[in-house]
Amino acid sequence: MNTDTIRTIVGIIGNVISFCLFLSPMPTFIKIWKAKTVMQFKPDPYVVTALNCAVWVFYGMPFVHPDSLLVVTINGIGLFIEFLYIIVFFIYSDGPKRKKISIFLGVEIILFAILVFVTLTFLHGTKNRSMLVGILAVIMNVAMYASPLTVMRRVISTKSVKFMPFYLSLANFCNGGIWFAYAFLKFDPYILIPNGLGTLSGAIQLILYAKYYKTTNWDDEGKPNEIELQRNADTV
Repeated sequence: MNTDTIRTIVGIIGNVISFCLFLSPMPTFIKIWKAKTVMQFKPDPYVVTALNCAVWVFYGMPFVHPDSLLVVTINGIGLFIEFLYIIVFFIYSDGPKRKKISIFLGVEIILFAILVFVTLTFLHGTKNRSMLVGILAVIMNVAMYASPLTVMRRVISTKSVKFMPFYLSLANFCNGGIWFAYAFLKFDPYILIPNGLGTLSGAIQLILYAKYYKTTNWDDEGKPNEIELQRNADTV
């Protein structure tokens, strides 16, 4: 079995794991749908993840970074799912929140359009295009790690893992690891770096879970949106 075949298999596994991560907020949206209100939940993670997915889809295009079909497929699916989440948020939000969502989406569309225009107009060759889009994608992914860090800090301070679900942490670890391997098989630093950090983040979360599980008071009340902070959107 050659390297390309192994890489394809690893990428397909990565698609499956990432797809499950994209679906992980479904309980939240079922709760919103039943309550007919967004309650304390925030749309920010989904709006940001939508832009992140769009950038990775663009990165995987043949005229930007060839041989990245599996990057395009999962992020294309992710983009569609995130827009569905955003639509649900929009429907069940009040006026001010709808305005905020609209502004954020408008800014994202403008920024993405600028990225596409600059890349295709002023950069020639896949090497230069991959570098610009890849660096921006890496920066976005690294910035999104602020959310899990917030949850990990709370776990340490409260000695409780109530708002850091085990299976989500495990999925994040596996997701980062599988895409790290995918990028390593055919060296791609722009996928390798964020997913290396994702693997490390997931490993730390699992260690914290093992350490503080016994000291967790599972009867405590907490803010529902704190679970949302744990969702790692760095699917690639």
